[in-house]
Amino acid sequence: MPHPPDHHALRAAAIHRLYTLEQTKRLTRNRITGVADAFGVDPRTVDRWLANARANHGTYQPAGRTSFLLTPDMLDAVARWRGNVTAAWKELRAEGHPVPSLATFHRATNRALTPGMRAGLRAGEKARRRFDVAGERERHHRNYAWETDHVEASVKVRVEGHIRKPWITFFVDCATSAICGLAVSPQRPSREGVLVAIRDAILIDEHHGPFGGIPTYVRVDGGKEFLCRTVTDALGVLGTEIIALPPFTPEGKGNVEAVNGAIKKTLFAGMPGYTHAPTLRGGKPIDPDQPLLHFEAFVEQVLDWVHHWNHENTPKSLNGQTPRQAWDADPALVDTVTADDLHTYTLERHGKPLTINNSGVRWRKRNYIADWMHGRVGEKVDLRYLPHHNHRVELYDPHSGRHLGAAVMARQATREQALSLKQARRREADRLRAQLQKAERNRTERFAAATRPAPPVPLNALPEEEALEHLRTLDGFTPAAEALPDLIKLPEPDAALTRPLAPRATPPSTPPAQPEEQP
Repeated sequence: MPHPPDHHALRAAAIHRLYTLEQTKRLTRNRITGVADAFGVDPRTVDRWLANARANHGTYQPAGRTSFLLTPDMLDAVARWRGNVTAAWKELRAEGHPVPSLATFHRATNRALTPGMRAGLRAGEKARRRFDVAGERERHHRNYAWETDHVEASVKVRVEGHIRKPWITFFVDCATSAICGLAVSPQRPSREGVLVAIRDAILIDEHHGPFGGIPTYVRVDGGKEFLCRTVTDALGVLGTEIIALPPFTPEGKGNVEAVNGAIKKTLFAGMPGYTHAPTLRGGKPIDPDQPLLHFEAFVEQVLDWVHHWNHENTPKSLNGQTPRQAWDADPALVDTVTADDLHTYTLERHGKPLTINNSGVRWRKRNYIADWMHGRVGEKVDLRYLPHHNHRVELYDPHSGRHLGAAVMARQATREQALSLKQARRREADRLRAQLQKAERNRTERFAAATRPAPPVPLNALPEEEALEHLRTLDGFTPAAEALPDLIKLPEPDAALTRPLAPRATPPSTPPAQPEEQP
C-alpha cells in the first residue's frame, strides 16, 4: 500500500510557493483560495500560514502544540524512584509541587527521557546498553584482526570429584567468523589459559585444522589476563598489536560475542546440568539427580560444536558461506609458525619429573614415545603439554631445562614415526656392537710382522711424537713455557752468507820469533 502523503510537508511547499509569488508581485486572491480548497480550510487560515512564512524568511514553521515540561526537581524525583513515574508523581503532589495530571506527567517524562535512559533508571547500565546503536566494522581479510573473550559455561560438570562451571576462551577471526583456537579451563581462566588459546589459534596442522596463523591485530576487553605482560610479550614476539577496548563494550567485539551467544543457546541448553533450565516452585530443579558430564566429555562436546560452527554453520554476515568456505576463498597470505618453533610457547608443565621406561613416558594412562629416547631408560624428564591436545608432549631435562624433544602418543603414532622409532633402535644397537667389537680388538695385543731379528713391536703402540704429546697433555706440560734459547737449534746458514772469522784464543803481544837457519 502507498504511504499516506505528508500534509505538513505539502503545506510547507504550498505556502513557500505563495510566498515566492508574493515576492514577485504575482500573488492573487484566487491562488490563496485554491490552496485553501486543497487543504479544506478557510482562506483566512492560509493568510495566517503565509504570515508565518513571512516571519520565518519564507519557510512555514507552524507553532508547536504547547506541552508540559519536567522541571529539574521532577526529573530528580523520577530518578530517585528508579524510573517509577507514578511514584514520583505521587511524591511531588504530596509535597505540594504544581504537577499536571498523571497522564500528562507520563507523556512529559517520555519526552524528557529516552527509552534507554528509562531502562537504565530501572535496571542500570547493562539495561541501558541494550538500546545503544553500534556500527559495523569492515571485515578486511583473514588474520587481519582477531577478537577474544571468555565465556562461562552455563553447565555444571564434574572436575576431579568437584562440581564446577568451566570457562572457554575463544579466538575468532573477524573476516571469516572462524574459531581459530580455544582453551577450556575448569576454573576462571588466567594468563596461562589465554596463552594456551593463543597457541591453539596460531598453529596450523592436522590436529588444529586450516584456521590459524599470525594475526595483525587482536581486540581484547579490559580483562587483566589479556593485558598482562606475559600475554603482551608473547603477542609482541609475533608482531601482533593488541587493541584494548573499553570495559563492558561488547559491541566492540561483535564476532566473538556472537560465538558466545550461539554456544549458550545451541550447546549448553541441551546438556545435563544446564543452570538456566526451568525449575519447580522454590527454585528446585526438575531432575536433581541427573548425571553430570565429566570434564573430558564436556571438552569433547565443545570441540565437536566448534567443528560444526567452522564447517557447517552459515552466518548471515557471510552470505550463506560457512567459515571454512570463506577462509578458503580469501586470497590473503597466512603467516605461520611451526610447532617446533613454539615448543615452549604457552605449554603447561606437569607437576613432577617423569621417568623414561621401556614403553616410553607414562602420563595420564598413556605412553608417549620418540626415537631419541633409545638408551635413556631410567632418566628423569619434565613434561610440558598443550591442554586438550594429548597427541603430543614436549620433554625437557629437569636440571638444565634443555629441550630434549617431542614425544607422540604410542597409539596415535604414524607409520613414519613408527619407522623412525625402529631405525633409531637399530642405530643404537649398531653403535653398541661397534663399540664392543672395537673393545675386543683392543683387548688382544697384536704385534707387527718382522723380517729381521728384533724385539716384537705392538701394533697398538703409539709413535714417539704422539706418546710425548699425550704425556704432555696429561701433565699439563707446555713447551712454549719451558723452552730456553740455548736449547733451540739455530738454522743452517745460507751459502751466500758471509761467515765471520774465527777469533783467536789469546791475542799475540809480541811478534813471533823467526826460527834460526840451520847450517
